[in-house]
Amino acid sequence: MTHPFLDLAPLTAARFAAIERRVAGLLATEQDVVIMQGEALLPLEGCIRGGARPGSTALNVVTGPYGQTFGNWLRDCGAEVVDLAVPFHTAVTAEQVERALAEHPEIDFVSLVHAEAATGNTNPVREIGEVVRAHGALFMVDAVASVGAEPLLVDAWGVDLCVIGAQKAMGGPAGVSAVSVSARAWERMAANPKAPRQSYLSLLDWKARWIDRGRKALPHAPAQLEMLALDACLERIATDGPDTVMARHASAAAATRAGATALGGGLTPYVHDARDAAPVATTLRTPAGVDATELVGRALAADPSLPLIAGGGALSGEMVRVNHYGADATRDVVLSSLVALGTALADAGRTADLDAAREAVEETWPKS
Repeated sequence: MTHPFLDLAPLTAARFAAIERRVAGLLATEQDVVIMQGEALLPLEGCIRGGARPGSTALNVVTGPYGQTFGNWLRDCGAEVVDLAVPFHTAVTAEQVERALAEHPEIDFVSLVHAEAATGNTNPVREIGEVVRAHGALFMVDAVASVGAEPLLVDAWGVDLCVIGAQKAMGGPAGVSAVSVSARAWERMAANPKAPRQSYLSLLDWKARWIDRGRKALPHAPAQLEMLALDACLERIATDGPDTVMARHASAAAATRAGATALGGGLTPYVHDARDAAPVATTLRTPAGVDATELVGRALAADPSLPLIAGGGALSGEMVRVNHYGADATRDVVLSSLVALGTALADAGRTADLDAAREAVEETWPKS
């Protein structure tokens, strides 16, 4: 008995390397790319534990929960950490980063999340990269949510470590991820006696056993299905065109924001300025007296497939998130999500204008 997911021919080293080259093309980089066999937290932690060490000082930009996680890892590595935290309803600026670097000239590592899907904001990596490179620090960017949804030019922007995952705008699997590594980053890790070695977290192991040996033999059995799915979503992006995919995400974000504003019922954009809003997810603040978790539960009762979720942690009572990424970056999904939220608001005794929301989405979404 055969099955399309089973009894596949082994994934060759040549095919694995070809997929790495496709990832490098998507990131516009000549740096080494390592595809890691796990969700993106794997290379994110590997980058920090390889790049940070006792005696180093890191600037950790916090615009959401992942920035908070990075700070915990950095401290666990023995680094001194300077947290640059900004309100989650906004984005950090290059000027704020530049001031922090000037106040702490000893900083040699900077960590930043490009787009925080959990809070709905996005940060100006290009401008921040300029000031980080001028300072001389190593620059790590979490681009898991942003890749495929907005421009990401690793080499041009001076990013030393760029981590991506396929499960959001790329429309691929969650169980595989990748990281681009600059020559400066390799040098930093090689000089770090605390960098993971002979470990699942080790980027240096991949360099020694895979890259430095000419990518002729894989160091271990690859995650076959995830690798094939990653290749398929890279092919789909190439076929559609990266600009088309990014435009679709931008349209979804603009239409969701406009539609939610027109819907009323007390829902308001959580990220105040549209310029700071991420293209992968729109976060909305619920009105006083309306619990976000309960509102999402009502909205999903009729259609559990809608990409709606309440905020995490302390935001679970006040934030609704519309995840319009990947296959959900469509006008129909945006409309259905807003109608479901409007109906749920009406059930909660709030007045919501579904027709106005529909009209706003139609007016905002570009005509094909």
